Amino acid sequence: MSAPAPSPLAVVDAEPLPRQEEVLTEAALAFVAELHRRFTPRRDELLARRQERRAEIARTSTLDFLPETAAIRADDSWKVAPAPAALNDRRVEITGPTDRKMTINALNSGAKVWLADFEDASAPTWENVVLGQLNLIDAYARKIDFTDPRSGKSYALKPAEELATVVMRPRGWHLEERHLTFDGRPVPGALVDFGLYFFHNAQRLIDLGKGPYFYLPKTESHLEARLWNEIFVFAQDYVGIPQGTVRATVLIETITAAYEMEEILYELRDHAAGLNAGRWDYLFSIVKNFRDGGQKFVLPDRNAVTMTAPFMRAYTELLVRTCHKRGAHAIGGMAAFIPSRKDAEVNKVAFEKVKADKDREAGDGFDGSWVAHPDLVPIAMASFDAVLGAKPNQKDRLREDVSVAPGDLIAIDSLDAEPTYAGLVSAVQVGIRYIEAWLRGLGAVAIFNLMEDAATAEISRSQIWQWINAGVVFENGTAATPELAREVAAEELAAIRAEIGEEAFAAGKWQQAHDLLLHVSLDADYADFLTLPAYEQLIG
Repeated sequence: MSAPAPSPLAVVDAEPLPRQEEVLTEAALAFVAELHRRFTPRRDELLARRQERRAEIARTSTLDFLPETAAIRADDSWKVAPAPAALNDRRVEITGPTDRKMTINALNSGAKVWLADFEDASAPTWENVVLGQLNLIDAYARKIDFTDPRSGKSYALKPAEELATVVMRPRGWHLEERHLTFDGRPVPGALVDFGLYFFHNAQRLIDLGKGPYFYLPKTESHLEARLWNEIFVFAQDYVGIPQGTVRATVLIETITAAYEMEEILYELRDHAAGLNAGRWDYLFSIVKNFRDGGQKFVLPDRNAVTMTAPFMRAYTELLVRTCHKRGAHAIGGMAAFIPSRKDAEVNKVAFEKVKADKDREAGDGFDGSWVAHPDLVPIAMASFDAVLGAKPNQKDRLREDVSVAPGDLIAIDSLDAEPTYAGLVSAVQVGIRYIEAWLRGLGAVAIFNLMEDAATAEISRSQIWQWINAGVVFENGTAATPELAREVAAEELAAIRAEIGEEAFAAGKWQQAHDLLLHVSLDADYADFLTLPAYEQLIG
């Protein structure tokens, strides 16, 4: 048998990383190149389609279930493929980036699933992209012991039967990987993340009694799900594993996808594992798509938009009903609280809120939910244990009582809350602090006792943009204006400088983060994703 032809992919502008040759093998790069050749043209068409659909929403200020797919929704006979044993019980899932320490802690956390994140919880430096892949390879080979150089504390994996099942999340379709090019053009980050992970680990995971499982982010239509399905079919044939081995859970975190849940499951039905309700990106998507829609689409402070808001209830209840009708798992949202090591009272109040949220989800019929910290695993577990008992899920709860009309999903003005001045300050504070960390290569950041990721920054900057462009007047009589946003941002920058000291301030990327937040919040031309201009400034 002749050796495979050298990969036409080029690694550019990247400092050599330790052991990168174990990830960037000729065979793995040849696979990514083939993915790029076959599927990037269709990805480009679908990104253009997003713009067309957004223009249509701007014109009509409405959305509806698709008439052309009514037959799929009306056909009660089809179901998704049965869940593999490793994904049948998903009552608690922990999320986080794939650095070495987090990999061990997440696998050991007691959660049923770990969302190993190359997307919103990871800033896509080349080091994070490549070494994150290496950490997962090492974890499956049980070669991932780690000693923290600062604390001296050692970390090692528990026995295999106690480890969480990994569901890996690649980057969204809109992001490129500038360090890997084909004929001078960057390869889509989604294909890099998926391709390297799948190539190195698909057979290894099967041998461990699991499989290559994925979370698909930022999906906006069933046609995008169809593209992923085509990729899965090709990839399984390429490496010689049975069709249907891949399983994918789709995040319903865009408003357009909320109108196509059944169609998304249908397109992926041989590979579908469920749907997930992703809160912050969902709100960001509402602002992005309906930013021209006037006062009735203006969201209040993000923390005032709880999952009990009528339009959020419509979204989550429709998700549960849709999943269970088709035999898929319905996975709930994130508990982002980070326990304080100093303030027991803060923890007590937060734990009560987490419990109430998880009790609600379990009571509504969700089969599992997300947490951001290992200390929250037992709380979420108790909520789902109380409802599920020994059952792995509650897909038998069909929720046929749920009826959601198209307008229910965008009834933003059904929420009795208004934007506040404090909400503006909070959006600026969180936006600057998160972007600064992201520019230093950190995608998951603890801010004010919450684990924040890129979705947080997206909703923060979107709300600033929306409030200014909608002419919001806050409760203190102050109008939302560019001048006010600049004033609040300057005050926050000065407060951070005083808080951390001159030396730490100078060593960080605070001014850069301040400037970028204001750019995407005040520019008349609303950026589709904050991470696009931010990636241009990301070093490494």
